[in-house]
Amino acid sequence: MSIMDKNELKISSTLVEFINNEAIPGTNINTEEFWSNFSKIVHELAPINKKLIDKREDLQKQIDSWHLSMKGKEFNKKEYISFLKSIGYLTKEGDDFEIETSNVDHEISTIAGPQLVVPVDNARYALNAANARWGSLYDALYGTDVIPGEKYKDYNENRAKEVINYVRNFLDENFPLTNSSWKEISKIIIENEKLCLFNETQKNYLKTNDKFIGFNGDKNKPSSILIKNNNLHIDIIINPNTEVGKNDKAFISDVIVESAISTIVDNEDSVAAVDAEDKVKCYRNWLGLMKGDLTANVEKNGNRFVRKLNQNRNYISKDGKKISLHGRALLLNRNVGHLMTNPSIKLKDGSEIPEGILDAFISNLCALHDFKNKKNSRTGSVYIVKPKMHGPEEVAFTNTLFEKVEEVLGMKKYSIKVGIMDEERRTTVNLKECIRQVKNRIVFINTGFLDRTGDEMHTSFEAGPMIFKGDMKKSKWLNSYEDWNVDVGLKCGFSGKAQIGKGMWAMPDQMANMMDQKIGHPKSGANCAWVPSPTAATLHSLHYHKVNVFNEQQKIKSRDKAIVDDILEIPKADRYNWPAEDINRELENNAQGILGYVVRWIDQGVGCSKVPDINNVGLMEDRATLRISSQHMANWLHHGICEKDQVMQVMKKMAKTVDEQNKNDPKYKKMSTNYESSIAFSTACDLVFKGRVQPSGYTEPLLHKERLNKKSKN
Repeated sequence: MSIMDKNELKISSTLVEFINNEAIPGTNINTEEFWSNFSKIVHELAPINKKLIDKREDLQKQIDSWHLSMKGKEFNKKEYISFLKSIGYLTKEGDDFEIETSNVDHEISTIAGPQLVVPVDNARYALNAANARWGSLYDALYGTDVIPGEKYKDYNENRAKEVINYVRNFLDENFPLTNSSWKEISKIIIENEKLCLFNETQKNYLKTNDKFIGFNGDKNKPSSILIKNNNLHIDIIINPNTEVGKNDKAFISDVIVESAISTIVDNEDSVAAVDAEDKVKCYRNWLGLMKGDLTANVEKNGNRFVRKLNQNRNYISKDGKKISLHGRALLLNRNVGHLMTNPSIKLKDGSEIPEGILDAFISNLCALHDFKNKKNSRTGSVYIVKPKMHGPEEVAFTNTLFEKVEEVLGMKKYSIKVGIMDEERRTTVNLKECIRQVKNRIVFINTGFLDRTGDEMHTSFEAGPMIFKGDMKKSKWLNSYEDWNVDVGLKCGFSGKAQIGKGMWAMPDQMANMMDQKIGHPKSGANCAWVPSPTAATLHSLHYHKVNVFNEQQKIKSRDKAIVDDILEIPKADRYNWPAEDINRELENNAQGILGYVVRWIDQGVGCSKVPDINNVGLMEDRATLRISSQHMANWLHHGICEKDQVMQVMKKMAKTVDEQNKNDPKYKKMSTNYESSIAFSTACDLVFKGRVQPSGYTEPLLHKERLNKKSKN
């Protein structure tokens, strides 16, 4: 790969050509001025970035030393908290305040609903996710286990009846009629700005006519009916010419629900981007989304077609005016964190550019195109989700970085909005002060069980052996952390202004369980929660009809608040006496997950995929899963719960299992054929055996190193 010298930078020509020939044209940015200012800011901020990373390590060493000094003594939480304050890990909480973010799109501020996360390096997936704003409820139910029984590929009348019955019950619950049930309706018209529905004997209206928004077609023979509940729209399609419609009393052929209100387009945990080639692929897809011209060639069921971004949906209001609804999810861009560097650009001292600085400049440069067409943000904002920040100083650095980007790109101050992922312990315990650093930019906070648990274990590595992974979800610290995030967000004025999010449902094939369990997220006061697919978004959207999140948030404001003391309850096993078979089962479970994910990452550059677990249940995995599993095994090794030889035997056994699970993948290369020569297998082992010394327990340094190694051999 050729290198170009520009303004004291050595830059991959692939990246230069993309920026000069694709990203900048159409933005009114002068190319030479861009590179000059870019170099200046990078050289100014890179040393600060490094100092922040060094501080993480310094704090970790002090925490390790404290735990080691307490060996054999009873844990004293009061002393522990005092110590954390003395080293600056816990910062002093300032006066109460409310966020002041302005020019925020309604999808962020006033609409509660599902949020998709999609890897940016796959154009087809990115398009699917952007288009997942609307989804067929009939299809989502027909093709999943929410409706029990066999899932037919073709039309099955009995299963269709069950789907229709489910949807009619949903409509009865959320859009009740004056005299009857939706199941009995045979005709729908618009009369005097009201939705009029007939059964065999009488006329019905919506009990709340305000929920009727508009229609398409003729008032006496509409082709679709638009209704709304809790700020979410539903489009009832009337078409007697379809298989479903002709067999329906009212000729209803489908029910289209507003689903993924927002989508995080991910440059981080769900992608494997290790060099200029990979980064440009990611940036190019994001640019296409911002320009609105991204396409992907798709082959499905023997048919080939080009997938594009959906257009807006148009209707006639009940009083005869035109209505246009957004056809796509509001797109946020998850940049990488502060830790990693990237070889695509070398600074004048020969060091690699901090990848987070690169992402900030290029993702926002691409987003300038949306300022013209306003197909994504109608308010002139760019939404950047920033992961893996440790405490207020790092959040303040992100604010400074965004200010510099705005200056270089000629953007209005605070055009770049920020989402704080509350997934590191030092951010959690100082969340209010983190938010304060970006009170004019903040639009999002969330919780994430996996990364947060990974950091919990790494931070308290020397405290003792950790409890089983499955027990973490029942632990005091975790439940307090989940409540604390909501409590702090509401106290800082998030309700009606910004998103409070909850984590991913990882089992895309278990939608019935999701429907039973994930309603807990809106009930917890979260106005968005992550889902793994457009289908899951469509189904999860029903929860936001049942639960008015903003009403729940008002109730939550009066509850007893979570406290930091509980969050700092270390999840270690004080009196462990676990049976050998339980230990081995936990090791095998961890090892299988690590290997199943790493082998695709290293060999194929796949950063997110459905990975079968040890019980062959498909789980949507990204680096967060890898982090918790590797840190858990490393912790047990460190404390003698298991031995190195034992772990290696488990890794080899599970490699054979993973090989068998992937036998039908033509691109797959077996690990068990030759353990010594498999880069994927050795990387997976290193994540465990070298897990103790990985920065904050992150997996990226090893993954990036060995993926580059693998690419060099291809």
